[in-house]
Formats: sequence, structure tokens, C-alpha cells
Amino acid sequence: MTKIDPWQNALKQLADAAKILKLDAGIHEMLANPKKILTVSLPIKMDDGRIKVFTGYRSQHNDFRGPHKGGIRYHPDVSIEEVKALSMWMTWKCAIVDVPFGGGKGGIICDPKRLSAGEKERLTRRYAYAISEIIGPGKDVPAPDVYTTGKEMAQIMDVYSVMHGQTEPAVITGKPIAAGGSLARNVATGLGVAYCIREGAKKVGLNLKGAKVVIQGYGNAGTYVAEYVEKMGAKIIGVSDTKGSIINPKGMDAKKVLEFKTKHGSVVGYPGSKKVSTEELLTTPCDVLVPAALENQITASIARNIKCKILAEAANGPTTPEADDIIFNKKIMVIPDILANSGGVCISYLEWVQNLQRYYWTFDEVAGKMEHHIVRGFNDTYALSKKHNVDMRKASMVLAVGRVLEAFEARGLWP
Repeated sequence: MTKIDPWQNALKQLADAAKILKLDAGIHEMLANPKKILTVSLPIKMDDGRIKVFTGYRSQHNDFRGPHKGGIRYHPDVSIEEVKALSMWMTWKCAIVDVPFGGGKGGIICDPKRLSAGEKERLTRRYAYAISEIIGPGKDVPAPDVYTTGKEMAQIMDVYSVMHGQTEPAVITGKPIAAGGSLARNVATGLGVAYCIREGAKKVGLNLKGAKVVIQGYGNAGTYVAEYVEKMGAKIIGVSDTKGSIINPKGMDAKKVLEFKTKHGSVVGYPGSKKVSTEELLTTPCDVLVPAALENQITASIARNIKCKILAEAANGPTTPEADDIIFNKKIMVIPDILANSGGVCISYLEWVQNLQRYYWTFDEVAGKMEHHIVRGFNDTYALSKKHNVDMRKASMVLAVGRVLEAFEARGLWP
């Protein structure tokens, strides 16, 4: 199977919005190009004494609305195209939920599962040093992403702080609470997706009590989506992780599935469940489907067999443009990634604000502020989808690009 280029997907989505907005060709071209892309070489001393050189990237897409914002991922498949696409999607994500950031994204080509804790820390600190010239509280504020955690964020903050001679927690978000992190950060993405599912259910007339939910990817985002939609009355009938997928039409207890995975290393084998293929999981009849894994999971062939009322994208770029058209024609509501998984960037924004003022809110205060941003973003997107008779992805892009353009027109072009 030919590997799908996420950058081409991102450009296609921008082109769709540009057509609806009748965007000037020059402005379209400006938005289609990242402001800056940094490639860094990272020589690391391994535990056995060898020196191994890794490659890292940081893409800064647009800062018309504020400092760049976006995660750092560690993965063997990290590429410039992927990082560029993710940085563009971050620009739109921040605009949709109306937080004053632009888009950024970073990554290191590595297999973190094959690194010791010491090797991973040396790699993290070397990367922090290498990109230190372009990050900062008013420049670019990174965050965790695939295979990075609060631990790596604290290490990056430490490198930056040592280099600048003062503790600067606002340089990065997703930190542990003790290092200036925010309450609700660990649940942010999953809780945000759950808020979007709740709002979407209202629009399509779906009663969440007893609604069947399938979640592809039972990591941080997926587990909290499961927890919160279960609290709303929904029933989890299918989940997956990197080792396989399982279903049980009668339902599974989200917390017990997580406990089983923690103990056994996978959801596969959970009592009462049946192991299925990824395709079977994604096409299992359900009310809500939540892709919470990696990009390009829902292709045209998968889309033709999807049977759900709402598809809420917890992952970044899980649906291809070809699949979007098929799903829209099937009258399935897609809550696009740049809206559905924006809980993370909402809490990142609130963490950044708390760091800047050195004043911290309670869990309920933070969650409430996040809910306000996400519900507003959902309703604004839904209204535009009806106005232009387009799917929610195109509507979210129209909303996001429009807000970025408002900032551009206010600031102007220099020189």
C-alpha cells in the first residue's frame, strides 16, 4: 500500500477552504507554506559508549494570532512532511477554539521503545538545546505528543531555564504539576473529545445513554474518551492498541479494560472480548467511532463500510480526503481532529497563562474554561457547515482560516 502523505492532505484541506472563502492566490500561497522549518542533527552518547546521530525537526507554520504551539513526537516514522502538516493543523486548531496561538510541531526520528531512560533523556536535552534559539514563551511553546510525556517537557524546560539563567515554565506545556503544569492536563484531549461527542449527539438526535462507542487506540486520549463518554451513559463495545483490536457488542468497562492493559501489556485477551482486525474494528456497527491512533487510518475502502452516526477524531489526520467525501455522502457527522482533539491545546493555553502569571486554578476551573472554548468552537463550526452545506471538516477549516486572516488583515504585511 502506498504511504499517504499527510502534507498533501493538509494542503488539500486548505485548498477546499480557500475555494469556499474565494481566497486571494497570494494569501493562499502564504498560508500553504510554513514560516520556518528547522532540521537539527542530534549526536548522542549511547549507554554502550557509541555515538549515534538522530535527526530532529521543528516546523513553525504561522504566528499571526500568537506564538507557535504544538507537540514534540518521538517516532521512527517522523518526517518533514508529517511535521509540516501537523504544524499547519495546529494553526487551524488554535484558531477554531479561539486561543491566541499559531501552529508549530516537532519530532525526532527514533524508536523510543529501544532507548534506555538515560539515552532518552540525553536525546531530549540535546534536542532542547538544538531548538532553543527558536522556542520561548513569546515565540514557540512546545508540548507532549506521541511517545513524549511530562517528564520530557520538564527536561526541556530545565535546559531552556539553565541556558537563560532563570526558571521559565511558560516555555513549554504539558509539564508535571510540580514543574508548573496544569490540573486537567492529563485528561484534556479525551475530555475535549467527549464534550464534542456530547454536542454532536445533540445535533444528530442521538441519545448517549446506551449509545455504542468504538475507540481505535487505547492510549491517553482514548482511555479518557472512554471514561468520560461512559459517564455520559454510553457503552464501549470496541477498543484497540498497538498489539490488536477487540470487540464485545454487550459492552466493556472502560476502567477494567485499562487495568487489564496495564497488567498484561495489551487490551487483547480482555475477558469476554473477541480479537478482530483493525478493519473489522473500524467497520463495527456503532453509534460513535473514535479514531485515537495515528494518521490515515480511515481510507476510502474503510469509509465505504463504516457504520456509525458520529465519527470523532481524537487522533491527528486519521481520515483521508477521499474518505471524507464518502463519509459526508453517508450523512455521518465527522467531528474533525482540529476541533475534536483541541482539548489538549486549550489546556496548554491555560497552563501557559497560569505560568505567565504564576497563579494556578483548580481542576474544575480549568475544565470549565476548556469546555467553554470547545463548545463555542463546535457551535461555530456546525453553523458554518449548515451555511455552506459542507462537512464539518471544511466548515472548521473555513472558520480557522477566516480567523487567521482577520489577524493578518489587522497586522498587515511587513515590509
